[in-house]
Amino acid sequence: MSKSSVIKLMIELNENKLPDKISWEASDSEFEGMKEAKSILLSLWDKNENITYSIDLWTKDMLVNEMDTHFYQVFMKLADTYNRATNNSDVSLMIENFGEEFAKKTDINKKQ
Repeated sequence: MSKSSVIKLMIELNENKLPDKISWEASDSEFEGMKEAKSILLSLWDKNENITYSIDLWTKDMLVNEMDTHFYQVFMKLADTYNRATNNSDVSLMIENFGEEFAKKTDINKKQ
């Protein structure tokens, strides 16, 4: 039997059309209602155009050290996802190593 899930994003903008608040919910999540976020990086692969569309937003209260940590975690997630999708552990390790170098350059461990 087929199942669908709905993911909703709510972006509240200020007078300059910059994000003041980012919220999201998913119909099959483990929590009820909207959950607040400070940043969103959404990439979608268009199957007809063969290009990636993306939405990259962050609120004014997103601190640089939070953005550094967010990107580090995204790199680690990309490495894992790429490995599961392609079974190419060499390239996955390359992405992971880049993430570790990024963490060193941004002093993530010292900021947490």
